[in-house]
Amino acid sequence: MSDTSNTGDAADLETPPEAAAAEAPAPSPEEVIAKLEAEKEELRMQYVRLYADLDNTRKRADREVSEARVYAIGKFAGDLLNVADNLARALSALPDADRGTLTEAGKNLLGGIEMTQKELHTVFTRHNVLQIDAEPGGTFDPNVHQAVAQIPSEHPAGTIAQLFQPGWRIGERTLRAAMVAVSLGQAN
Repeated sequence: MSDTSNTGDAADLETPPEAAAAEAPAPSPEEVIAKLEAEKEELRMQYVRLYADLDNTRKRADREVSEARVYAIGKFAGDLLNVADNLARALSALPDADRGTLTEAGKNLLGGIEMTQKELHTVFTRHNVLQIDAEPGGTFDPNVHQAVAQIPSEHPAGTIAQLFQPGWRIGERTLRAAMVAVSLGQAN
């Protein structure tokens, strides 16, 4: 028993859209201009933000491509570091005093190993893979040096006392930290 009857009061009837439009006063030309100017400024600011975002995206993509070019060979170069270490070990296994007693074939073999090591280092340099400075007496930098021991030495405390394994970097990234002993200073 719901009441669904319509009493037909004039207040209950909707006002036709034409009548509503006729009742609202027309905006003045200044108001229209101000509204359009505000909309234009909003669209301009939106354009500026989108352009800045696009420019930032382009710069970020360029930087990522540039870094990819520099660091793309990082894994490969890291794998070749063992080859460089083995060549250095092979050369250091023969003391300088014994090199003069080698046969002609031994001298040729030694020369071949030295040339191979030199060529490998040249290729590393060409591709921006550089050895980290870790000379005894040099400053210890925990970002590129790995301290594996502290030993007394003639070098000042806190500096590099001995190099165990050379470190390498590509660009500004460390491929492998140099393994060093840090000096405790003079032994008493």
